Amino acid sequence: MVASEQTLVTGQQLDTLCINTIRTLAMDAVQKANSGHPGAPMALAPVAYSLWQQFLRFDPEDPTWPNRDRFVLSNGHASMLLYALLHLAEVRGIDPEYERLGDFAVTMDDIKNFRQLGGRTPGHPEYRITAGVETTTGPLGQGLGNSVGMAIGAKWLAERCNRPGFEIFNYNIYAFCGDGDMMEGVGSEAASLAGHLKLPNLCWIYDNNRVTLDGPADESFTEDVDKRFRAYGWNVTHVGDANDPDQLAAGYRDFLQSTDRPSLIVVNSHIGYGSPHKQDTSAAHGEPLGEDEIRLVKKFYGWPEDAKFLVPEGVYQHFREGMGKRGGKLRQEWTQLFNEYRSKYPDLAGEIDLMQERKLPQGWENNLPSFPADAKGLATRESSGKVLTTLAENVPWMVGGSADLATSNKTALKFEGAGDFQAGRFGGRNLHFGVREHAMGAALSGLALSKIRAYGGTFFNFTDYMKPSVRLAALMEIPVIYVYTHDSIGLGEDGPTHQPIEQLASLRAMPGILVLRPADANEVVEAWKVIMEVNDKPAALVLTRQAVPTVDRAKYAPASGVAKGAYVLADSSGGKPDVILIGTGSEVSLCLSAHEQLKAEGVNSRVVSMPCWELFEGQSSEYREQVLPHDVKARVAVEMASTFGWSRYVGDTGEVLGMHRFGASAPAKDLMQKFGFTTEKVVEAARRTIKASS
Repeated sequence: MVASEQTLVTGQQLDTLCINTIRTLAMDAVQKANSGHPGAPMALAPVAYSLWQQFLRFDPEDPTWPNRDRFVLSNGHASMLLYALLHLAEVRGIDPEYERLGDFAVTMDDIKNFRQLGGRTPGHPEYRITAGVETTTGPLGQGLGNSVGMAIGAKWLAERCNRPGFEIFNYNIYAFCGDGDMMEGVGSEAASLAGHLKLPNLCWIYDNNRVTLDGPADESFTEDVDKRFRAYGWNVTHVGDANDPDQLAAGYRDFLQSTDRPSLIVVNSHIGYGSPHKQDTSAAHGEPLGEDEIRLVKKFYGWPEDAKFLVPEGVYQHFREGMGKRGGKLRQEWTQLFNEYRSKYPDLAGEIDLMQERKLPQGWENNLPSFPADAKGLATRESSGKVLTTLAENVPWMVGGSADLATSNKTALKFEGAGDFQAGRFGGRNLHFGVREHAMGAALSGLALSKIRAYGGTFFNFTDYMKPSVRLAALMEIPVIYVYTHDSIGLGEDGPTHQPIEQLASLRAMPGILVLRPADANEVVEAWKVIMEVNDKPAALVLTRQAVPTVDRAKYAPASGVAKGAYVLADSSGGKPDVILIGTGSEVSLCLSAHEQLKAEGVNSRVVSMPCWELFEGQSSEYREQVLPHDVKARVAVEMASTFGWSRYVGDTGEVLGMHRFGASAPAKDLMQKFGFTTEKVVEAARRTIKASS
């Protein structure tokens, strides 16, 4: 059969035509861009086509209806597979806020502009850029971690919202993955967690093509994936030939019939399938095929050899009659059900509305604690735990946990009805991620993408284990909350293996994330208030293990200044300081102590608490000048971390009291003396900077 724009075919021939259209669009787009990966889209075209056309509950007319199935392309280098599907299924576009439908998500012009500046078809799928892309993928394994969070979110939503006769949430999550996803540690962590939780709504489709970018996979990967996943507690089924529609359908049905565990479908494929010349080669995976090879492949498919970006007659219609009609019917039925549900359960329906719009319920700030002045004070992790408990009681869809450190992070919710999320008990709001920081980070993104207000905690030093997930959350502009405790050498005897030094600088260097290091209990309250009202970026709350004084707000400025990122906490008489002392977190109390000593010596000083650089940089130039007047050159910044980045605030004549090496194992008070975090050292630095700037 020769495909052409006039070809009229039916049945299985039409299915083949659609599959080959996906393949040829991928080849042509990669070739035109002279960049990309054609092999995986070509091999997986029949696998994805079978899922989308027969099983995926997705309405192209409304790609964000809440009970749609989620499709995650974890092997995001195969992005043209997804773009071709979105185009052929005529999925509607939507604005970056995911609120208003528009034209098609992926037009033919978008496909022709694959990997080009400002387009909707970037090299790897990006959430917010392209409607129908459920999460940003590319770094291998991340999509798998996201999918576990999505599956957790779906089961939690069902437990929270469903009522007899009203199954509002019952969607499934499908994730495509390859050998790279299987090798990455985050994928292993995520699989282990999903198996423990027995998530029956999660299906991974493993492209077992036995090829990596470096060549044959068996040069680096020889484990038995089947046995490994069975050991995790997964249901495992095999599809011997990626091009056999009956085998594929049987694999998907096996998942749908498995109700007590996640499923892995192992699909045997040939990368760049269909080419008689480049099967099982990394070249087909990681670079364009070349014009001569494309002609040969198209000839093999029965395609016009010189046709480019061809969609034969009947292909769009076939998608409309399959996925489009089925998805539209399912969405309409759900909408009718939800309207009835709204009449019977208006409060729950209102919660769902607020979740979908990332809004907070009325009264979310009620009963937040206020802490009296206390020279001894308490650790900011302790005050954070109290605030979090109140917020979670006020916001019923606030769900989270910790990477095996809930008692240390103070992230455990202990109020009546909070409960633990476990296999068969999916309504609990305490998630136990185990010692799986990276999977936790990726799963939190999946939860946030499910519109749940997600948070997760670990020791600050262990951000390094989850940094790729945090980075992608920032890239996606989703409001994940990270609670990081044990924030400095102040944690003491655990020593340099656990004492963070470079982590603050690293997170601050990341675009699109708020990093807040509050100075005392009341700054913690204000920091949480800031975080809760942010719905377009993640936030990291960096907290102490050791007690810090609770500032006397009758004597010094109110903690509400946190909202501006930095504020004048204490000032000299007349507001004309000789020196400005800038601190974050536990070091602010050192600055206040030095301020009082300098005042006793007749030196005018100002203390600026700067819990969040990002918020401060977002203020007007007038406000920033009020806090840090340009003509006051004598400045001292105090932070028990790397000094990297502080030069922007202290200038050429200022000083930064920070860490220039890793810490040490000793009681905290001994470490403060050794590394110079004392009132005396701050005063000495103030004197030096006054002299240097005069």
